[in-house]
Amino acid sequence: MARVLLIANFAAARTERKVADEICRVLARGGLKVEVAETAGPGEAASLARRGLETGVDIIAVYGGDGTAMQAVRGMVGEAVPLGLIPGGTGNLLAGNLRIPRNPRKAAELLLRGKTRTIDLGKVERSDGLHYFAVNCGAGFDAELMAATSGADKRRWGMGAYIARFWQKLSHIVCVPHRITVDGETLEAEAATVMIANCGEIVPPFLRLGNNISMDDGLLDVVVLRATGLVSTAGVLWKMASGVPDAAGSVRYARGKRVVVQTEPERPVQLDGEPWGTTPLEAEVVPGAIKVVVP
Repeated sequence: MARVLLIANFAAARTERKVADEICRVLARGGLKVEVAETAGPGEAASLARRGLETGVDIIAVYGGDGTAMQAVRGMVGEAVPLGLIPGGTGNLLAGNLRIPRNPRKAAELLLRGKTRTIDLGKVERSDGLHYFAVNCGAGFDAELMAATSGADKRRWGMGAYIARFWQKLSHIVCVPHRITVDGETLEAEAATVMIANCGEIVPPFLRLGNNISMDDGLLDVVVLRATGLVSTAGVLWKMASGVPDAAGSVRYARGKRVVVQTEPERPVQLDGEPWGTTPLEAEVVPGAIKVVVP
């Protein structure tokens, strides 16, 4: 009988114990043996995942948000055991990019009949060790927005919490000088946000950072956004959503394996929606880092 370790973060915005119980019933009816491990604090998902690998589980499933999934991944990179995603957070952007159902029950059913896909990750070395991102990391306004949105608001309003905070902070968007080095080539730019993307969609499936961004090409895509205020920002978002070429240069792109972002002054940094200090930011791609169960 195949074994599943279900790592659950009940502090995540949309994670409920009764739903976890239903997930277990779905998997058990499908012939899987399920063990539930609850995270008790930040970073614990990595140790739970490593423990699951040591005991020989066949799938490590995460019921929570992108942050919990990336914590678990810290214990899984380079292993053959696949990651199963059961959305229970605010954005669930990796699941959205992979077209995994947002409904936890349907996502659990996918573990019974899905296939595995190998994807890249980005890695960032910070003061407390090595961290990974699957969707994107960024410096600037996007990180300010993530840091300003409280856990209580995310649990109550979901993605609406981010949208409300975005409108509140829109008039405070500023551009600052950035020095962006991609595989040794340097770009100087005034920017509100610089994102380093592994996935193409930041609001799946509606808003893309750009065309031809792939999570399995062995590369990271750099997206440099210059915008200030409502009109400018709305114009940038419309161009990104519609795919209209940007003759004004408010959206610039680069692509490579290693990216360094330096700013003056320092800017906040986020990894897959979680605040992670300030610039400088150095990210590197990890090709074929993990396997994920997908439709």
